[in-house]
Amino acid sequence: MRRYERNMTTLSLSENESLKNFKVCVVGCGGLGGYLIEMLGRLGIGSITAVDGDYFDETNLNRQLLSDVASLGVSKAMKAQERMGHVNPFIKIHPVTQRLTHENAVEILQGHHLVMDALDNIPSRVTVQNVAEDLGVPMVHGAIAGWYGQVTTILPGDRTLDLIYPAESVKGIEQTLGNPSFTPALVASIQVSEALKILIGRGELLRKKILYINLLDNEFETIDL
Repeated sequence: MRRYERNMTTLSLSENESLKNFKVCVVGCGGLGGYLIEMLGRLGIGSITAVDGDYFDETNLNRQLLSDVASLGVSKAMKAQERMGHVNPFIKIHPVTQRLTHENAVEILQGHHLVMDALDNIPSRVTVQNVAEDLGVPMVHGAIAGWYGQVTTILPGDRTLDLIYPAESVKGIEQTLGNPSFTPALVASIQVSEALKILIGRGELLRKKILYINLLDNEFETIDL
């Protein structure tokens, strides 16, 4: 299919064709999540579950790819489905218009090959880590705050978020540093590259380490955990 010919030779023909068989869950359809869904869909990931119980408001317009003036008040998960219908109608988008909680996490996450963390609070991230571990599903974590971002890949049993966030943490520093337009796109692109490496089984992962990004000073540092 000509749609994917520019994936070559980054991917082999067999790798490219295999992507349609994968099912990825993106938890959060805001700043990070919109870009994650966009890039995964353009790559050709066959099935994407888009999870978000929120609706677009005016504060989202500065950074969230799926948001526009006409979408204010619209479900983020449903807009993800609509957007991908225009971008790549061969991709199946399953919108989940509820917040992921401890009570519904197993039902939402089971059956996926990979989970992408695009959340904005630490307890929900930890819930995703715990349930993904129980289900044996890898997870790619990303977070943004102002000029800064971070990415790590978490395989079942790694418990990496326990090393990143202090116990009882609720919100990260994005509450004080804000979120501009450029960090979500950058961090999401690195998350998608990690996701692709997991799915095709090739390349070095950010496993048991974290990539810390400081765009203000142009610093990219990989830290062993």
